[in-house]
Amino acid sequence: MNKIDGLMFRQMILSGAKNLKKNADYVDSLNVFPVPDGDTGTNMNLSMSSGAQEVENLNEKHIGTVGKSFSKGLLMGARGNSGVILSQLFRGFSKALEDKEVVDTDDFIAALKQGVKTAYKAVMKPVEGTILTVAKDASHKAKEFQGQNADIETVMMATLEEAKASLKRTPELLPVLKEVGVVDSGGQGLVYVYEGFLSALTGEEVEEDEKISTSDLLVDDHEHENDFDDFMSVDDIEFGYCTEFMVRFEDGKRPFDEDQFRQDMAEFGDSLLVISDDEIAKIHVHTETPGEAFTYGQTYGELIKLKVENMREQFRTVHGNNSKNTDKKSYDTAIITVSTGEGIKALFESVGVTHVINGGQTMNPSTEDIVNVIKDEDVKEVLILPNNKNIVMAAEQATHMFDIPAAVVPTTSIPEGLAALLSFDPNAKLEDNKKNMTEAFEFVKTGQVTYSVRDTKIDGVEIKKDQHMGIADGQIITADDSKKDVLKALITKMIDDETEIITVIVGEDGSEEEANEVIEEIESQHEDLEFELHIGSQPVYSYLISVE
Repeated sequence: MNKIDGLMFRQMILSGAKNLKKNADYVDSLNVFPVPDGDTGTNMNLSMSSGAQEVENLNEKHIGTVGKSFSKGLLMGARGNSGVILSQLFRGFSKALEDKEVVDTDDFIAALKQGVKTAYKAVMKPVEGTILTVAKDASHKAKEFQGQNADIETVMMATLEEAKASLKRTPELLPVLKEVGVVDSGGQGLVYVYEGFLSALTGEEVEEDEKISTSDLLVDDHEHENDFDDFMSVDDIEFGYCTEFMVRFEDGKRPFDEDQFRQDMAEFGDSLLVISDDEIAKIHVHTETPGEAFTYGQTYGELIKLKVENMREQFRTVHGNNSKNTDKKSYDTAIITVSTGEGIKALFESVGVTHVINGGQTMNPSTEDIVNVIKDEDVKEVLILPNNKNIVMAAEQATHMFDIPAAVVPTTSIPEGLAALLSFDPNAKLEDNKKNMTEAFEFVKTGQVTYSVRDTKIDGVEIKKDQHMGIADGQIITADDSKKDVLKALITKMIDDETEIITVIVGEDGSEEEANEVIEEIESQHEDLEFELHIGSQPVYSYLISVE
């Protein structure tokens, strides 16, 4: 096989997604820390499934068209650092193919190279020994076949074998992988995708019974049961058709200017949302004339994924004529944060957060989840606090998809998020708030108490399965069968001469009584310290500790 078209590439995508989904649990298990939050496989699976869903029913021979749809699906569904990097790998890959109906072996090799270049560029501080290294090494192996008239199957086989070899080398590049005895989880996920690609090329079928689906994503923007909650009766619905479509830009048609496009689309109705990049625009609008909106969109390119729903009929079916009246929410600054636990949610709301996305460890929200949280609301600017290092990249990606100014305060824990919010000034400029809030959380130390999911030794600490562990700023510093002893040892080790305030947030598996006992014991030795105790009800972590 010296050439592949869009139909074959579609099969490769679906096969890669199936193989990754089949092995996602194993990828999750490769988490370096033995904590119950390994989610690389979950993130990569949901991201890849989002891309696969875009092409699953696409009967298109033009490989560039298939690549654009795949790339867009990945981009919108990307969650976690691994999912964002995967989306960038195939964004670059698909960009290299966009003008081609079919690709030969040299084109395929060039696309692999472009994918790696795009992914490295997207990461501020690339770390070797990760999925980036596996993709890079595999691409270099493929390049050896450039100009050799090799068939694509042979190149894919060599690419896969080098990806596997590179994966085995990741512990030599990242000492923590070697210490724990695992390979890089993101690299393993990419290997499974490449295995699926090769299976499609050789005509083999990946054993997977379940249909590709993203029904378990946190937010599904294809459901509109709340789109008409603002109306008292069906007669109050001014624009009755919830209209969604995507425009794939085409040469020879009107050049896309997002500001002008949004201004023109606003004439068709309200509740307008426009998300775009240099290849495609996604539009949501409530209008009386969906056909006219489609016609206008066609002046920029080809329409895909058209959907129109009659909100008046939905209203009659779901609400009758007695629906509640809810005013449209309006914010000068929407502050979006990510957390789990009703107590933590209440804490964030008490210090000014306007939108809390349910997520964190084990369930990272996608780029689209973050964008959709203020959908149909009147917002002038957005601040995002991810509160997890694995959500920062998705949050940064989301800032480019809002049609209003947006910024990320790169918090990586709940205590950092709470500290940052105390420095928010509603009268300050967006960039000034980002700067001041970032500076505020840099002085906060974060502690966590959780349990081990396996026997291991890391950072010089011997850990047995099901033991409680104390983690300070990402480093495991103590482990013991007694949760109370771990909590006390952790707080004691985090205290220094500069410490003034210690906050303890009790999780689902924690105890307020136990926390108070520990606080009393430490207070008896450090009378100058101030303690705060909150019930967070968060999963995974029995206790979260903030030391300032």
